[in-house]
Amino acid sequence: MIDVKKKAQELNDQIIKWRRTLHANPEVGFNTAATEKLIVDELGKMGANEIRHGNGKRGVVALIKGGKPGKVLGIRADYDALNMTEDTGLPFAATNGNMHACGHDAHTAMLLGTAKILMECRDELQGTVKLIFQPSEEDGKGAPAMIEDGLFENPSMDGIIGLHTGSLWNGFKSGEAGYRFGALMAASDWFTVTFEGKGGHGATPHLTIDPVAMACQAVNLLQLVVSRETSPLDSAVITVGTIQGGTMPNIIAPSCTIRGTIRSLSPETRKHLEKRLKAICTDVAEALRGKASITFTYGPPPLINDKGMTEKMKAAMEDILGADLVHEVEEPTMGGEDMAFFQEKVPGSFFFLPATYGDERDYPHHHPKFDVNESVFWIGPAVMTKFALSWQ
Repeated sequence: MIDVKKKAQELNDQIIKWRRTLHANPEVGFNTAATEKLIVDELGKMGANEIRHGNGKRGVVALIKGGKPGKVLGIRADYDALNMTEDTGLPFAATNGNMHACGHDAHTAMLLGTAKILMECRDELQGTVKLIFQPSEEDGKGAPAMIEDGLFENPSMDGIIGLHTGSLWNGFKSGEAGYRFGALMAASDWFTVTFEGKGGHGATPHLTIDPVAMACQAVNLLQLVVSRETSPLDSAVITVGTIQGGTMPNIIAPSCTIRGTIRSLSPETRKHLEKRLKAICTDVAEALRGKASITFTYGPPPLINDKGMTEKMKAAMEDILGADLVHEVEEPTMGGEDMAFFQEKVPGSFFFLPATYGDERDYPHHHPKFDVNESVFWIGPAVMTKFALSWQ
């Protein structure tokens, strides 16, 4: 049997090189041609089977066929960046106005490392591993596009795994790993509500129908949905991020628009929050003699880890790191993750690999100074390879 841990540690320098190349050349959304080419070229050098690119507009899918019969496991990494200017001062910092500020460059490099190790031990592998490199995670469009393109066909998958690195969950240090049964990340939905009234002079409000007043009432009442209609044991968020209405302080505008996001950890709560958003905004507008136009946009669903797959993931982590360095994530995050679309289709497990420094170099995700500790990259490929070799 191959020593997976040793192989992964020996490969860490190469994983770092891949990550730095990706980091210096970040691409956003589906506009990721150069990133796609790098992935395809590297998989070709390894000898992966049936490399398919253009999947999900820019996604890459490849197969590693094992020497023994068995099931099909998907392993997924995202590779899109954010449209923001980097301020890390790193020698390989991006200069094109985009930035890998969420660790997706590391995710992709780690999956390439996983592919390389699996290729070297494919005779020991049962079944097939489907490598999934996904664009456009940040806007939640990449996973649905790949599914629509036939990701779950030829061959179909029996399970899927993936990871997130960085600093998402508190209480973890580099060199450790985290798992969680059930909900790990939240559904991420969006809404736009335009309140319409009758504009006029600010000195004669009685001759107008004020949509700004409607928006203010609606924002206040929406907060009561979380504090008074949702169980304290069932986390939920309604955030109004923008209010746009009016052009002058002495003019009452004819319309006012609010935009925001809703986060939830269960399908039932998700439906309730949507229902109440629509009812409150409609009723407030009617009560104040106006009307409301509501657009609700579904993002990724809650990311739910399958118990059986996560038990096996925990075992793979402990085999690589030892039980003392493997911990359960105590609380989910209300951040969204479109890996959830894949885990709706097949049982899956998404795990956390902290890659922090423990000092002033640590910044949150989506910050212009965000960086990751490259010394622990090997853990991701080691755990994912171990899982692929042992889950059946």
